[in-house]
Amino acid sequence: MTEWILRLIEQGGYWGIAFLMFIENVFPPIPSEVIMGLGGIAVARGSMEFWPLLFIGTVGSTLGNYVWFLVGDRFGYRRLQPLVDRWGRWLTLEWEDIERASRFFRSHGQWVVFAMRFSPFLRTMISLPAGLAHMKHGKFLAFTFVGAAVWNAGLIQGGRWLSRYLAEAEVWLNALIIGSVIVALVAYAWRVVTWKPRS
Repeated sequence: MTEWILRLIEQGGYWGIAFLMFIENVFPPIPSEVIMGLGGIAVARGSMEFWPLLFIGTVGSTLGNYVWFLVGDRFGYRRLQPLVDRWGRWLTLEWEDIERASRFFRSHGQWVVFAMRFSPFLRTMISLPAGLAHMKHGKFLAFTFVGAAVWNAGLIQGGRWLSRYLAEAEVWLNALIIGSVIVALVAYAWRVVTWKPRS
């Protein structure tokens, strides 16, 4: 499976990476750790270059986060709340979760947008309260781009390091990728089935 995903990444090229990173931040089918990590392996193989990969992957990540920022910025609290109330089961969250994230954003300042780029679970979610708080678009994009660039650079370097042990670790990588997808799907299904509003 590792080789199959690597071939898809290499065939799609840099724009394929940008698209995967964009989709991952809107609705994560494959974690960015996998996408950019395998991109790092492609760099080690010589089929991609470090700086173009870093730039285009970061652009995709930034645009994906910008989608959620625009949802918060354009909809606002009044129009967003009915949507969350209606689709909360499938989103496995409710309006109180949005309010809690917004309070966290307001209390920690706009630098939290940069800091959350290093959090696997909160880096996309923080974009919504940033939009609800009507953070300046340019500042949001700058903080998101720089934070995502630092994170992606680490992932690429990790992939380059891992490529030296790919032959020995391929079985484990396959199991890890398949296992992570299965765990994510089971966890989501469990949350949907057992989710109940606090009210």
